[in-house]
Amino acid sequence: MRAFPGRFGIGFFTALLFTITGLAQETAPPEHLFFHVKLSANFDRPASGRLMIFVQHAVGAKQVDMNQMDPTSVYIAAKEVEAWTPGATVDIDADDLVSPKPLSTAPIGDYEAQAVLDEGHTYNYAGRAPGDLVSEVVRFAAWSPRRDSGPTMTLSETQPDASPVTNLATEEKAGFDSSIHPIDFVSPVLTAFWGRQIHMKGWVLTPPGYGSNGHSHYPTVYFTHGFGGTLNGLCNRYAPVFYDRMIHKQMPEMIWVLLDESSPTGTHEFADSVNNGPWGAALTNELIPFLESQYRMDARVSGRFLQGHSSGGWATLWLQVTYPKIFGGTWSTSPDPSDFHAFSTVDLYAPHANFYRSPSGEAVPIIRDHGQVRATMEQLAKLERVTGNYGGQLRSFEWVFSPRGVDGTPMPIFDRETGEVDPAVAAYWQSHYDIAHRIEENWPSLAPDLRGKIHLIVGTEDTFYLDGAAHRLAQVLDKLGAESHVIFLPGKTHFDLYQTGNDRYALFDTIAAEMYAIARPSH
Repeated sequence: MRAFPGRFGIGFFTALLFTITGLAQETAPPEHLFFHVKLSANFDRPASGRLMIFVQHAVGAKQVDMNQMDPTSVYIAAKEVEAWTPGATVDIDADDLVSPKPLSTAPIGDYEAQAVLDEGHTYNYAGRAPGDLVSEVVRFAAWSPRRDSGPTMTLSETQPDASPVTNLATEEKAGFDSSIHPIDFVSPVLTAFWGRQIHMKGWVLTPPGYGSNGHSHYPTVYFTHGFGGTLNGLCNRYAPVFYDRMIHKQMPEMIWVLLDESSPTGTHEFADSVNNGPWGAALTNELIPFLESQYRMDARVSGRFLQGHSSGGWATLWLQVTYPKIFGGTWSTSPDPSDFHAFSTVDLYAPHANFYRSPSGEAVPIIRDHGQVRATMEQLAKLERVTGNYGGQLRSFEWVFSPRGVDGTPMPIFDRETGEVDPAVAAYWQSHYDIAHRIEENWPSLAPDLRGKIHLIVGTEDTFYLDGAAHRLAQVLDKLGAESHVIFLPGKTHFDLYQTGNDRYALFDTIAAEMYAIARPSH
């Protein structure tokens, strides 16, 4: 073999050898990347839960957390830990259980990270909760995930309570405090289902004139929150709004029953479910009669109303359709899918239906912002897999809608790896919980008590594409002559539906006035 020309010396080939070796190291599959998390010795007990690390490009954030509107912007890796001894260190494989992709594939750059221990396994539902153990934000510059190890972080703090502060004028605060009453009712039927005491919780908000008008009975609104809502949120966020607007005569005086529908599995949606138990029956047969015996509520059908947004919108729509003889109308805004031909952007009944890919092979979207896709179904599903197999939005639907599997847990509607829909589970969903299907199949028996009672309000740019199912439901209702009231607000999203100008809650006034006109037509 002919030798290279002599003008290339040995130094050149030595340099070339190092260059090739370096390139091989950069292009070869990297070893798994580990982060190291220490539990501060200052804690006085062992800890257990879901340990997660959150990593993003450095922006000087005070905390690093999941961004639902941009789920690929934050890397999240997780691991279950048990009986973690204070002072000990745990390693997390950032290429194993991770979203959106193995962290070792991230580009070189400046990053910041934070570790969180979710002891209550509530992160998938409500995010960070008071009492979660957290580290300080750690920043590291010019970091190469392929070459450098992950930093060491120490869980040294507890997450503070970030519940919103009741925003009322000083002169209104005393009246509000005397008007808000906790509900803590042990349901016999739910207790029998679970074999342990099950508490139904919420708040009764009596109107400002309740104490001085000892003989009047008031129309009552049963209101429930959406996914991620909590008992404290009902008291601190919604109740002050209703009280303030009644004080200032923006809303008529009514009793508001604020119902917590959160549970360890997500939202139970007040459905009678083989997995969550008979929440609808517990509400209508037990809790409502109890409350009407304790407060001066108008106990006529024309005096009981329902309202909710998002998952709360589905819950109240479901209750109205399932128990039409009890409620005088529902005002459901941006409800979760009410026709499963449009489960967000997936037709569950289509041949070879798939949560991840459309028939043309495109990624199925789930979150948008004024026309721009921000997240896909696959991203959401795989993010939930990292943050926990409990309480996430998609798994929450299965706890409500699915039959129970042989392992005692709800059967998945779709395969988490491939996205393929299980047609047998989809058929169960349709026959039991597809609201449009239920109304159409049972209209002759429902019509006398349901006609004119469905009020539906949705934005045409709903963030989770929920306007699609609402359109299909509206078509069914129109075909049946249901005399429903369906409004699509142009350009409105899931999060600004109630806003007019600078008033974030203006739609509440319109809805309350419509309810009151039914309860008190002579006023």
